[in-house]
Amino acid sequence: MSPNGKASPLIYKVNGTARHYHLEEHPIASNPYHNPKDMVEASVCHVKDLENGQMREVDLGCGKALLIKESGEFHAVGHKCPHYGAPLVKGVLSRGRVRCPWHGACFNIGTGDIEDFPGLDSLPRFQVKIEKEKVYIRASKQALQTQKRTKMMAKCISLSNYNLSSTNVLIIGAGAAGLVCAETLRQEGFSDRIVMCTMDRHLPYDRPKLSKSMDSHPEQIALRPKEFFCTYDIEVLTEMQVAAVDIKSKIAVFKDGFKMEYNKLLIATGNMPKALSCKGKEMENVFNIRTPEDANRVVKLATSKNVVIVGASFLGMEVAAYLAERAHSVSLVELEEVPFKKFFGERVGRAVMKMFESNRVKFYMQTEVSELREQEGKLKEVVLKSGKVLRADVCVVGVGAVPATGFLKQSGINIDSKGFIVVNKVSPGAAPVGGRAGGTGSPLLTEELPGDSKLLPQMMQTNIPGVFAAGDAVTFPLALRNNKKVNVPHWQMAHMHGRIAALNMLAHGTEINTVPYLWTAMFGKSIRYAGHAEGFDDVVIQGDLDELKFVAFYTKSDEVVAVASMNYDPIVSKVAEVLAAGRTIRKRDVELFVRHGKTGDMSWLTGKGS
Repeated sequence: MSPNGKASPLIYKVNGTARHYHLEEHPIASNPYHNPKDMVEASVCHVKDLENGQMREVDLGCGKALLIKESGEFHAVGHKCPHYGAPLVKGVLSRGRVRCPWHGACFNIGTGDIEDFPGLDSLPRFQVKIEKEKVYIRASKQALQTQKRTKMMAKCISLSNYNLSSTNVLIIGAGAAGLVCAETLRQEGFSDRIVMCTMDRHLPYDRPKLSKSMDSHPEQIALRPKEFFCTYDIEVLTEMQVAAVDIKSKIAVFKDGFKMEYNKLLIATGNMPKALSCKGKEMENVFNIRTPEDANRVVKLATSKNVVIVGASFLGMEVAAYLAERAHSVSLVELEEVPFKKFFGERVGRAVMKMFESNRVKFYMQTEVSELREQEGKLKEVVLKSGKVLRADVCVVGVGAVPATGFLKQSGINIDSKGFIVVNKVSPGAAPVGGRAGGTGSPLLTEELPGDSKLLPQMMQTNIPGVFAAGDAVTFPLALRNNKKVNVPHWQMAHMHGRIAALNMLAHGTEINTVPYLWTAMFGKSIRYAGHAEGFDDVVIQGDLDELKFVAFYTKSDEVVAVASMNYDPIVSKVAEVLAAGRTIRKRDVELFVRHGKTGDMSWLTGKGS
């Protein structure tokens, strides 16, 4: 660090080419104490206006807060979920936290801290006082406006002393899992070097928006601004691909020959989209949606043109919905009989298919692509194995994905037959991040653990001590399914994996305890889903599928293992809270609920029953 508080750019050279870390200067931290002029205080209600377990959105004049009463105590936090702005008053209050009704993020009502995902920020917490049986809230005007709070984080204490080819923590992949891991380390006081590397040209961004909001530019969907990474000394190497990992020497070898030594490693490389295997698959105007540039180009080329989408996956269906109003025609080719049949079941899949058909999307089911034909070097037709020929100016491929783990095949890291990295509940010989190559180590952490702490569970660790994995490329023991090894390629789960990996790098012995939660958006409607229904044997449906207002309970034997809904908030978040509490929902309970409609017994959902 120079005397003026600025850091020199970190540069290393490989094959004569200079590469810059995203670490340019360190803005001076703002005063953590609130300016009295920025504070507002208002009486919001009488103490008897709220019963235990109730929430109310209250207006302080210059902004709103969420007032909560639980166990006789009042709490006040931000009223909007920092993820996408959902009104938390419509969410679910349970066990000292509020769960977002849209995407399932959870926040502690006492601290505002985020406890489950998606999203990166916590809620602001406001002061509550009782005077003459009136409830007053005192809050910062700025916090009322922003409705979010970034947790306090450590910074790197000795950046200028580093050997540029070594780091304490190396994170391969800059998606949700990688970013949350880096942020969690800093939140927990880790003050040593953290380096993230990514094949992408951009800093971490909101990947689900690539298919849900295809014309978004990278800066619009960035998860954190560039200044954030500079402030908290999280280095990001963009357009850098790891070609191999030497676990004995603890060295990552990059494709361009550069080598980086590490102490702890997180592999969070995610998935790579599958390509078509037919003739013409590599011609111009045939796309996998992998980057913002891919999505932007598809929108531009598809406007008023003929689009063929191969695969009724989540990505394929979301792209079809987004392009339906923009393209001249949208055709969707799928091998199965009904979209989402394996995931949502046949009845829900047919209802979704009907919605798409009413929005001019044409389906070609139970067939595959046999050939892509060109004219003057560009896509002209898509030929199906059924013999049908579709006019096509643009083709989007959404036939699934495979884990991006090919570079690990000779590493000694345990990978299953499908290419997924296997992480265990307990890994022997685990130790926290401490001494490191090329630096002084964090003063808060030591290499040696007291007593038997090496036997603590090190969730998200591979068979190699000190090597962790997270996100779409892993299989892990899911507590909800009796610790069965599963792969859950959801945005929410990637966040949680990253956090658990970071905590266990620090030897906290933290196990993963979350309910998978996902959503898909199509034609202004969302399907929300919680649980893990792989191998479900029945679906119990309440509501009207034709009106697209329903809740579907997925059962295995006599147990509800997952739930999906459309226009039925916040029932998915309610079920997620029941499952998160470790309670079992029986099939007979939901069948009674469906039989009697809204007058049926819902004690299974409130936790008041047996």
